[in-house]
Amino acid sequence: MLKKINPIISPDLLYQLYCMGHGDEIILSDSHFPAHTINTIVIRADGNKIEDLLEAIIPLFEMDSYVDDSVVMMAPYKNDPFPQDVVDDYRRVLPIGQEITFIERFDFYERAKKASAIVVTSSVRKYGNILLKKGVTPLGN
Repeated sequence: MLKKINPIISPDLLYQLYCMGHGDEIILSDSHFPAHTINTIVIRADGNKIEDLLEAIIPLFEMDSYVDDSVVMMAPYKNDPFPQDVVDDYRRVLPIGQEITFIERFDFYERAKKASAIVVTSSVRKYGNILLKKGVTPLGN
């Protein structure tokens, strides 16, 4: 067992995070996301919620500070209600002041095609999918 790594991060997910370089993106998706249709690298995180995985990953993951969209979520379709508690739950575990960019569903799918991996969770909350863009650790850290 490795110390200080949340045990909900599977070995496959830890390896994928390790392999990512700056500018690479990873998707944490709900159980309804068409992960296998969109990307060839799909990691199962059954039994976990997105916000719990996000909380486990953030201490290990440097966000890209050179772009305006290092955290991206899917915008609701037209007049579809957006579950605000999803955003609140994510903001609670994201770095303080981290902005979230919202993009149209099919634009999100296009980004997901190029992602390093899609991590499928057991979450079922609508519009809960989130993309993280990896950055570079500042010098001296």
